[in-house]
Amino acid sequence: MGELKLYDSSLSRDQIKREREAHYLAKSSSQKFTELLSLIHLSIELNDGKPLKFPQGKGLVIRKDN
Repeated sequence: MGELKLYDSSLSRDQIKREREAHYLAKSSSQKFTELLSLIHLSIELNDGKPLKFPQGKGLVIRKDN
C-alpha cells in the first residue's frame, strides 16, 4: 500500500513540506492514481465498509452519518 514516515520533531514544517512535495512530483501519474485508489480502499475499510462519498444525483456529496 504505502509507507509511514516518521519525521524528526526538530525539522521545520516547511522542510517536511518540501520533502513531501518532491517525493510526490517524482511519481508517475499511474503511481499517483494507484495510491489514490488505495487511499479510497483504506477509507472504506476504516469506515466499516461504507464509502465516505456516494452519488446523490448532484455529483458526489460528502456526509457523515449520525
